[in-house]
Amino acid sequence: MASIVGSKQAEQLKQDGNHYFQKNRFGAAIDAYTEAITLCPNVPIYWTNRALCHRRRNDWRRLEEDCRKAIQLDHNSVKAHYYLGLALLQKEQYAEGVRELEKALDLGRGANPGRYIVEEIWEELAKAKYMEWEHESTRRSWELQNLKESCESALKETHMLDSSQTEGLKDENSTALLKQLEALGEVFMKAAADDIPTEVPDYLCCKITLDIFRDPVITPSGFTYERAVILEHLQKVGKFDPITREQLLPSQLVPNLAIKESVRAFLDRHGWAYRIQ
Repeated sequence: MASIVGSKQAEQLKQDGNHYFQKNRFGAAIDAYTEAITLCPNVPIYWTNRALCHRRRNDWRRLEEDCRKAIQLDHNSVKAHYYLGLALLQKEQYAEGVRELEKALDLGRGANPGRYIVEEIWEELAKAKYMEWEHESTRRSWELQNLKESCESALKETHMLDSSQTEGLKDENSTALLKQLEALGEVFMKAAADDIPTEVPDYLCCKITLDIFRDPVITPSGFTYERAVILEHLQKVGKFDPITREQLLPSQLVPNLAIKESVRAFLDRHGWAYRIQ
């Protein structure tokens, strides 16, 4: 009986905390969730609700602590992995933060792909991936430039040495040097090509949004769409394929694993494509 009473009190405290949170009274919400946790410490949502309050107050240390506790209680908590990822990114632990965001995204897609939080997680993950690419791209660019300058200097020194030993062949040596420098420039241009933003191939983009796929699904007619977008179309516009106009039900959508893997490979190689307009 005491346990049932405690659970009811904890649930009421959670509702109180939700009310305070909606009023932006984060301190009062934290107090209410803390009391709920004291009564029922094994309920993950109490920990994630309090974690969200810490997020709003930019208290990343306490946010991380609450998320880790929630994950201990529920390994499949989307919000716990999501908020933990944000906290780790704030600590500049990019690799760990990205892993947590990816875990949250996979869990969110599996539970309810149309939820707003899935889109929110993707945007945070894309920002983190883009920042990671930007940092690595700058480092690679600096290293390539230094290496190119060293190679150019070595070629020029070799040219000067050859010119001093082969009188009367100055023009030929100069022409050979220019060709070597041109070839060297082409080599380094190709080496830097992956870090130069271009256009994402059409087959990797949704035919409705024209954005790169995040969670592609294929219809019986063979067309591939972004899952959340086509589900919204089916719900709000009608149960038909937007291209073929044939009848289409949500249950007929199948994950396009081939395109999903192609997108992953493209993004791994071209991190600039994570940039959100």
